[in-house]
Amino acid sequence: MALPDTTHRVALHTSDKVNIQIAEATQRSIAYYRSHPAEIPARLKKLDREWDIERILETNAATLIIISSILGFTMSILFFVVPLLVGAFLLQHALQGWCPPLPVMRRIGFRTSTEIEIERKALEKITHRPDASLF
Repeated sequence: MALPDTTHRVALHTSDKVNIQIAEATQRSIAYYRSHPAEIPARLKKLDREWDIERILETNAATLIIISSILGFTMSILFFVVPLLVGAFLLQHALQGWCPPLPVMRRIGFRTSTEIEIERKALEKITHRPDASLF
């Protein structure tokens, strides 16, 4: 079994419809800032703070593991099932680029670092050459 490369694995396991929605939202943002170049520096700072899907998944997984482990030690040993499942999901995501929460998070609009970087590069290009083609 060949494993997908890290850069594209999330997009490969996201529905075409959701990938298109995310790409269209990015293009709308670029078009807006092309018409409002004075706002680009603030947008670039916001992009610096945007969490990509990997960071969101890792944070949610770590939170679930910590809370359920505390509950496992203090309430019931059955709570230790949660870290086991979360660990399995993280392993699956690391290897395949998919895990059960991923489709929901993508529909919400969380982007990959590559998708964020596409917007960043396009905005940087606008600030350096306003009449330049985006791609």
